[in-house]
Amino acid sequence: MRLQPLGLRLLLLSPRIRVSIRLHSSLSALCAVESSTESPILLQEHHQNLPNQRYTKQKARERIEKNVVTLGNEESVERLRGYSSMLHICALKGFLKEGKAIHGHVIKNGTDPDDHLWNCLANFYAKCGSHQCARKVFEEMPERDVVSWTSLIAGLIDDGYERDGLRLFCDMHKDGLRPNGCTLATSLKGCSMCLDIDLGEQIHGEVIKIGFLDDLFVGSSLVDLYAKCGEMELANRAFLSIPEWNVVSWCALLSGYARSGEGEEVLKLFSTMTEFEMKFSCFTLATVLKGCSKSGKLREAQAVHSMAIKVGCEVQEYVSCSLLNIYSNLGQSDDALKVFGRIKDPNIVAWSEMIDCLNQQGLSKEAAELFGLMRHKGIKPNQFTLTRLVSAATDLCDQHYGESIHACIVKYGFESDNYINNALTVMYMKLGSVRKGWLVFETIIDRDLASWNALFSGVDNDETCGKKMRIFKQILADGFKPDIYTFCSVLRHFTCLSDVKFGEQVHAHIVKGGLSGNNYVGTALINMYANNRRLAGAGIIFNRLQKKDLLTWTVIIAGYVQNDEGDKAIECFSQMQQEGLKPNEFTLSSCLSACSNLATLETGKQFHSLALKFGISGSTYVASALVDMYAKCRSIEGAEAVFIDMVERNVVSWNTMICGYAQYGKGQKALEAFRLMLDEGCVPDEVTFIGVLSACSQMGLVVEGKMHFNSLNKVYGITPTIEHYACMVNILCRAGKFHEVGIFIEEMKLAQNALIWETVLWASKMHGNMEFGQKAAEKLFELEPEMGYNYIMLSDIFAAKGRWVDVAKVRALMASCGIEKEPGCSWVKIDAQAHMFFAQDGSDQKINEICLRMGELSR
Repeated sequence: MRLQPLGLRLLLLSPRIRVSIRLHSSLSALCAVESSTESPILLQEHHQNLPNQRYTKQKARERIEKNVVTLGNEESVERLRGYSSMLHICALKGFLKEGKAIHGHVIKNGTDPDDHLWNCLANFYAKCGSHQCARKVFEEMPERDVVSWTSLIAGLIDDGYERDGLRLFCDMHKDGLRPNGCTLATSLKGCSMCLDIDLGEQIHGEVIKIGFLDDLFVGSSLVDLYAKCGEMELANRAFLSIPEWNVVSWCALLSGYARSGEGEEVLKLFSTMTEFEMKFSCFTLATVLKGCSKSGKLREAQAVHSMAIKVGCEVQEYVSCSLLNIYSNLGQSDDALKVFGRIKDPNIVAWSEMIDCLNQQGLSKEAAELFGLMRHKGIKPNQFTLTRLVSAATDLCDQHYGESIHACIVKYGFESDNYINNALTVMYMKLGSVRKGWLVFETIIDRDLASWNALFSGVDNDETCGKKMRIFKQILADGFKPDIYTFCSVLRHFTCLSDVKFGEQVHAHIVKGGLSGNNYVGTALINMYANNRRLAGAGIIFNRLQKKDLLTWTVIIAGYVQNDEGDKAIECFSQMQQEGLKPNEFTLSSCLSACSNLATLETGKQFHSLALKFGISGSTYVASALVDMYAKCRSIEGAEAVFIDMVERNVVSWNTMICGYAQYGKGQKALEAFRLMLDEGCVPDEVTFIGVLSACSQMGLVVEGKMHFNSLNKVYGITPTIEHYACMVNILCRAGKFHEVGIFIEEMKLAQNALIWETVLWASKMHGNMEFGQKAAEKLFELEPEMGYNYIMLSDIFAAKGRWVDVAKVRALMASCGIEKEPGCSWVKIDAQAHMFFAQDGSDQKINEICLRMGELSR
């Protein structure tokens, strides 16, 4: 009975056929066939209908029993054709055991395979991942053609053994066989899988040489190779050389641009693709969404989302996860939640993406709640989920929750995972549990640089900074190459230690590692040098940076302000504006502080206008800096106006206002502001009480001053500083209570320093108390013998009492110590430039002209 080709019955014998079957060593195969107690299995009645029909194995067995004998009685040509077709279908379906049974049946019937059956056998084993058997069949072939080689190469590459497949391709080339289009496309696929662009370019040359450049599959494989290797220009050329584009070639190019982070190009290419009326798949849409994410295009992402809904792709796993990812990156947590809610049965990837989205948007509490729901539904978290939850616990500053996640990590068997342990180390360090952080770190067997970097996450203080310097040395000793994060963290810690020498050594490592031009590292170096009063070094690094971003400009401006170089800070800001950069709240706050230090009201008003222009005048940082600027520039009305308009007042803004009132003699308003501060529920700090005590001093409120001083520790738990003691001494001195001053100083819990005795000396001069003035001066001569101001003050006290002999002695003491009276100094601002003048200074180039004009003015 002759079987019709399209109605060919596929026969599969028992799965007891063993793994390795060789055609000419068939004893085991024959035994397996003969001893089999199972009936053969019919997989499919019609080859054409294979994708559309499904048969249970039991039903297939019933059908095959009627045909197995018939196939054995067929003529040899039909029999070979039948076996080949059956093996082809087994290869497509991945039925390894059944295919081996057919192989055994071939041997049992004594069929002599032709070239086509040999190739089908090799292809079957290769496609089913049985590469050892495929290789044995390949070696036993009487003659190997390009199909034989291609079957084996494709099987290895498709199964993830791309290096082995490419080696086989090279062997084929050595044998002198000319590859076909399928061989070339498959080999190019292998090159793209292992990113071997060198071999890929050689194969490209072979493609051109033998004339397969017009082949659609080869061309698409070339596009994919160059795109995956990041060579987008070459990928474009390969794409344009294809005579007819299909969805595969378009997607290869799209994926390359998306992988390279060129979101704009992805969108342009997709727009062109739609103009060509090319049908796109769900994978295409997922790739375009990735491009939207890279370029930050929300509107375009929403348009692609609409397309996905229209073609029914939104619920596809990779599309929905891409949507979750892009809405997460673009800060659209509500849209992400809508997508997540429409997924019928979200898998762990979707849950993890949604948890990560909430965490990124600062909704760490909601992320924790979603994790609880996920566990309730019985879904086991993966490493990614748990890592994000540890980060959520860190953001929530909730160590208890973090420890519960740590318990889940142990429960699910992820306690050895490096990423999770690194996140746990960061969490414990940031939450102040340094000991627990170290314990987690010590459990990490294969520590990488990220593990060491995690140790830098602890709270910065002088005690931990020393430890972290040792960590940096250990990183180098262990042979790790520090990265950008390492250097930025280390430089931050050296700032708190003021260890410039060690900082310079780190700087040398940065130069050696080729990171001196990196903006983040350069900014950290500028900050380190500026905070250690090394402005020259900070300036050199700043000037060497090729691309200066807003953070870099802000740090150098803040550095100048911290080092009392306000004019240079404002000059830097002008240069920054010329570069076209828009300042943020921190930039303007620093510039306003510079105006405060220089007492340049007009410039401060200009910065106020800029804050209004850029819409950041409502920032707490900017508003507090404005209050401080107006107060220090003697414009209390301006300070009040800004303060009243503040939406949110914190302790800094209240302190600025209270101290501003106190500084300019408005003690009553300072105390009223303090009472309002308490009424609003704002807790005062040590700076607040400096302003309050100064106000009491100006108003002569001794009793109230004592009450506020005593409340520092008793009510607010604040340990009085030397500034508070100095304010209290000033209150008593202004009231002329020098006897109480002496007792108060003796009972001080802090060591006496110059500030206390300077206050006494000034009050003694004001009240003409020569006895206390002389005592204070003697103390100051011991504490700061180089300060000429103290000698002048004592001299003035003696002069006021007519004790000229003592005045002469003080002047002689100054001369013997080499101390000269500092000349008076004045500033005048002309055309936005500050000029400084000293008494008795004749060095100015226009001194004669100045004196002439002064003479004219005095007439």
